[in-house]
Amino acid sequence: MSPRGRIEVEGTVAPGFEPVHSAFVANVARRGEWGAGFCAWHAGRVVVDLWGGQAGRARGAVWRADTLATIFSATKGLVALSFLMLADRGALDYDRPVADYWPEFARAGKGAITVRTLLNHAAGLIAVDAPLTLDLLEHRPDQVAGILAAARPRWSPGAEQGYHAVTFGLYAQELFRRIAGETLGSFLAREVARPLGADVYLGLPAELEPRVARNHPATRAERALKIVPKLLFDPGRDGRVYRQVALGRDAARALGNPRELGPRGLANFNRRRFRALELPWVNAVASARGLCRVYAALANDGAIDGVRLVGAGAIEPVMARQSWAERDRVLQKPIGWSQGFLKEEVGMFSPNRESFGHAGAGGALGWCDPRARLALGYVTGKMDHRVRSRRARALCAALYRCVA
Repeated sequence: MSPRGRIEVEGTVAPGFEPVHSAFVANVARRGEWGAGFCAWHAGRVVVDLWGGQAGRARGAVWRADTLATIFSATKGLVALSFLMLADRGALDYDRPVADYWPEFARAGKGAITVRTLLNHAAGLIAVDAPLTLDLLEHRPDQVAGILAAARPRWSPGAEQGYHAVTFGLYAQELFRRIAGETLGSFLAREVARPLGADVYLGLPAELEPRVARNHPATRAERALKIVPKLLFDPGRDGRVYRQVALGRDAARALGNPRELGPRGLANFNRRRFRALELPWVNAVASARGLCRVYAALANDGAIDGVRLVGAGAIEPVMARQSWAERDRVLQKPIGWSQGFLKEEVGMFSPNRESFGHAGAGGALGWCDPRARLALGYVTGKMDHRVRSRRARALCAALYRCVA
């Protein structure tokens, strides 16, 4: 399908931030945006709040200011925040072995893996061999925990880095439950979303389903004219990832289990059952405003409008790169992490190395820059065929031009 008619862009920008509005309009006109929201905070105030396009197939299903969308791997930034809050409260030490909190994890040569190594995608645990299903994840968490504990690292922990696309969330959920005695979703709702008044959810309440935008995969034309040529001919990062998937290498292992949520299972992302679960690597749901508000607190020394998530001292270590690879084994590009937060190449989303957050498939992005006192949330209903969405990058570039 394609969007019906002209896409209207609504919302506001503060004086001086008009280039962001222009970038949003250009995304619609030239970069394949079908429906999205973008919100940005700078130095104590919201300076951009834009939305537009389709939120679903039905006539009149337009994107609104409070439309929610699945944010895919931007979920991992909310997970990283939850662990950061535990650490700030003294319940977690990133440099202690995971097995100190979860003894069974020590099996198969994993006894020395620290929490930091695990959250920074350096543990070598990019996949598990046992097939996973939504039924297993929903009804047999103890069996899933046993599968995770039995897994053997694919490389010597700490020696290399490879994006734990799915297993990051699987291991994070069990580890968090062992430490906090509750799930990531319940903690996020009580300790982050409600105090901030932010629309971010891991395990979406049923009453909010009507506000969720439909996710649209790549079109047939995009697959034929963009993805296939990249698979065959592109020497860059996108082509390398596509070939890894096609040839069954690290990217295929990292992304392929459970198959219900792999490249051929995108229809599941539009189902109520999927959004009701807690899948802490892929299925958080947020509005642009909600995602921005969470990261505004992190850009503002850990607090906003009287609500403190973490102390200012907790932010400082995340501003530095804690892990880095010139070519990540899965993403096939230069990238790093700090305590689970994404640290991108300079210039990808920000010119400042201190910035952090997490991106998701399609372009979803939650990001903050404490140095610039800047935060943003971007949610979209249209998948992208790139590892990093040019729509998200265009919005970030325009935003930084306004604060330079």
